[in-house]
Amino acid sequence: MMKSEVRTCFLFPRQIAVLFLASVFAVPVLAQQGQPAADSQPAAAVQPQSPALHSQTVASDKEGFWGRINPFARKKWVKKRIDPIKDRLSELDEVQAKNSRDIKDVDTRAQAGISQAQSTASQAGQAAADAGRQANSAQALAQQASGQVGQLNSTVSGLDQFRTVGEIDILFPASRPVLSTEARQQIDNLVAGLAGRQGYILDLEGHASASGPAGLQISNRLDDAVQRYLVLDHQIPVYRVHAVALGNAPMAAGGDNGQPVRGSSVHLRLMENSLAAQGAAPPQGSAPLNGAERP
Repeated sequence: MMKSEVRTCFLFPRQIAVLFLASVFAVPVLAQQGQPAADSQPAAAVQPQSPALHSQTVASDKEGFWGRINPFARKKWVKKRIDPIKDRLSELDEVQAKNSRDIKDVDTRAQAGISQAQSTASQAGQAAADAGRQANSAQALAQQASGQVGQLNSTVSGLDQFRTVGEIDILFPASRPVLSTEARQQIDNLVAGLAGRQGYILDLEGHASASGPAGLQISNRLDDAVQRYLVLDHQIPVYRVHAVALGNAPMAAGGDNGQPVRGSSVHLRLMENSLAAQGAAPPQGSAPLNGAERP
């Protein structure tokens, strides 16, 4: 009885060791035999797989007993897993670099376009300012021309409108056609300052106490005496002197109750139009013709 119990005590650890070794060798065999059974499925139910997925599946099948986690992985195995990631990162870096270059190129072109637009806008603004100044200058010239045209129209319309500036009566005692000192002084005062002026005329009206042809002849000689003095002594152009012999006819201003005048005299009247009112001077360098100037 005692011997059987001792044998049982010695055999129990030995059985445990055998069972442990059997389990060590049986587990890999069962793992390898169980994987095809797990992968066996009807052919009709299997979906088509892409080459990349198939290669990944094959790679996963070849990982061995440890599955996806291999505590005994080597450098070659790690490199094989990391290289695709590095390639993908390199590809992403290239894409990012290309995008950066494209963004920089777009920004450069945008800046160039903005600069060109600003330059064009500045040139357009300068051209508009120049055009505005030219328009203002043209408007000023137009207003000046309009004013000159208005002034010219006023001058032309007033050429045949004369107004009396001054008048005197020159007396001739005994109807003799000789100017006295007093008569010369009167004429000098009236025509002083007429040299170089335009737009004026001198109107002479000869009067005599005699009637008929004799009175006309006397008044004509008196007019001639005054006209010669004006032309020779004061260089008055002949075409500016207008003389008429009236004999014993009443004066233009009217005599005493319309009675014929008594005594011999010449009524001298200075008249001017719009040219004289402007104080226009004759063109420089113009020479008088036969002692007379042009209007």
